[in-house]
Amino acid sequence: MPQHTSTRQSSGTTGASEHGVPPSPPEAGPTSHEDKPEPTAPKADTSAAGPTKSAEPAEHRSPEPEAEAKAAPKPKADAAPDPAEHRSPEPEADAAPEPKADTTPEPEPAEPQPPKPKADAAPEPAEPTAAVPPPPLPLRVLRALRPRAVRQGFRRWQGAHPAGARVLSLAVTVLALLLVVVALLLPNKWEQFEVAAFTRIPVEALLGAALLLVLPRRARVVVAVLGGVALGVLTVLNLTDIEFNEYLGRSFNVILDWQLLDDAQSYLADTLGGTVARLAAVGVVLLVLAVLAVMALSVVRVGGFLGRHKTRSTRGLLLVSALWMLCSTLDVQVSGFPVASEHTVTMIKYREKGVRATLQDERDFARTARADAFGDTPGSQLVPDLRGKDMIFTFIESYGRSAIEDPIMAPGVNETLDVSTQTLAKAGFHAKSGWLTSATYGGGSWLGHSTFMSGLWVDNQNRYRTVTSGDRLTLTEAFRKTGAWDTVGIMPGVQKGWPEAKWYGLDKVYNAFQMGYQGPKFSWSTMPDQYALEALQRLEHGKKRDKPLASFVILTSSHQPWAPVPEMVDWDEVGDGSVFRGIEAAGTRPADIITDPTRSREEYGRSVQYSMTALTEWMERYAHDDTVLVVLGDHQPVARVSGENASRDVPCSIVAKDPKVLEKIADWGWSDGLRPAHDAPVWRMNSFRDRFLTAYGSTPHPTGS
Repeated sequence: MPQHTSTRQSSGTTGASEHGVPPSPPEAGPTSHEDKPEPTAPKADTSAAGPTKSAEPAEHRSPEPEAEAKAAPKPKADAAPDPAEHRSPEPEADAAPEPKADTTPEPEPAEPQPPKPKADAAPEPAEPTAAVPPPPLPLRVLRALRPRAVRQGFRRWQGAHPAGARVLSLAVTVLALLLVVVALLLPNKWEQFEVAAFTRIPVEALLGAALLLVLPRRARVVVAVLGGVALGVLTVLNLTDIEFNEYLGRSFNVILDWQLLDDAQSYLADTLGGTVARLAAVGVVLLVLAVLAVMALSVVRVGGFLGRHKTRSTRGLLLVSALWMLCSTLDVQVSGFPVASEHTVTMIKYREKGVRATLQDERDFARTARADAFGDTPGSQLVPDLRGKDMIFTFIESYGRSAIEDPIMAPGVNETLDVSTQTLAKAGFHAKSGWLTSATYGGGSWLGHSTFMSGLWVDNQNRYRTVTSGDRLTLTEAFRKTGAWDTVGIMPGVQKGWPEAKWYGLDKVYNAFQMGYQGPKFSWSTMPDQYALEALQRLEHGKKRDKPLASFVILTSSHQPWAPVPEMVDWDEVGDGSVFRGIEAAGTRPADIITDPTRSREEYGRSVQYSMTALTEWMERYAHDDTVLVVLGDHQPVARVSGENASRDVPCSIVAKDPKVLEKIADWGWSDGLRPAHDAPVWRMNSFRDRFLTAYGSTPHPTGS
């Protein structure tokens, strides 16, 4: 017996048979059970019942059971349609008869036929339907990735694979817990990344779990989100500390160091291109947002698990807490790391202490800067033993102790220093050298410059702003104040406004765009040192003048990433710098060495050799009997080159032809030549100004605090 399908009805038409063919009018008399036709919907009596209600479409109705379809009574012709006939009755299992064995095979169901039109109505012509093209692939992908679509798809998958769904849910919870624990134990220095550092029990996790267990659901979610965001912020700060310790040898200062992020982007633009710098900036922002979101979701996930399994979670928490207290009492350690960890609490205290120290330092340093041993010294009593000398204060970028003592870099650098010492000696110049401990490391050259020139320890941006906005006497200002010298600055690294020129006491400053250079940039360095020194000679030092010159010169060719490194050309061919185009094009690219510590060391050593060679050749070519050179490094190179835990010492040399100049510093104990001995005296860089002024006859006249 064929199973009945749903019948499609419309107002004013009769129902279709089980095969979709309109049934014949029923004959009078009883019909057999097997061939009884389906009841047809009578025509509506519009005069009595009003408009008729359209029958429910067939696809929205459940198939009627065969037994009930056979037992359905034949409707009267003049009766109003019973709404119950249009509903799908509940099937009754015991009403279904057993099919007869000799029943003829079921015919295939025919396609449903459209209802017959009324006789008095003209058939409406069928409108051709145009094929609707499928949406483009990107649109289909976006629709599939909608949150609602993803949730629905995941629920369908859960229903089809319950065991797999449980395993996946547990795996996600375990991953969330691991992320939380790793964030709580994350060090802020590369050298602390050891397996033992992540095998500890963080007390912060135990306290957080206890809090989440006692909170009701809504409060638990809110607290979990806030705690996750806070943990994400601490994670970002720890990651930032890692990079700052790598490049600057110190942690990130949450008050003072934000503007250095802009400097970092400028460095990337100069080194690897503007597109890379913009992509890096976008990537950093996305990474920060991702860390915050992932940590918040992870804590919420763990909190939800604890809330669903409070009894087992409480037992486990008590067990781990007891283990933490036992390890803390016995001071159990693994590879020097205590198993009972308080790392996050310690880091919070460390940052809070840093903020308080920064605020206190701002007040204290302002008082220190006002107390100047030579602040009220008249110009006539400043550096009388150097009158008539052309003074040149030169910084070589990133020229640190590692260049002279590192086994990879030292052989080439030391050979260059020894050759340069001999070259200067042939020209009648001699040198003495010692060590100065810089206030900065790996970068922040302006901090080293201001420390050396002002006699103050300027190791952060706030101190730099304080000292440069005041009237602290600098070395170049001391020469200008005498009225016996003109002062000039050669600043190839300055590419924007530089108001510090006034504080340094410079009558004139030449920045990167004012020296006539038409050659290529060498990565961050705007021009080779040889060109900058030639510009000094052409623009100022080589001119006839009524007064000697006190110059402040910054040489930048040894600035990271040390690729490509310039090469020396004949001084007569320097011209406008175009001669360096071929050298730059053939040089090493930054991307080739920036992740390779060994090659970085090699190229850094080459850059220092180049800078020192250019300077000593300039002295040999252009210096005269009254030229005095003070040359030093501003800081050590980054840890990738100088090594972990490297000192902050930089070489400092004084070069002169007049023997009386070096006799004045004979009691300093400095080494002869351009290479300071390993055991030569080491002073803090801020002590040099007062020692120098005193050595050359200046009389102290302190200002009050």
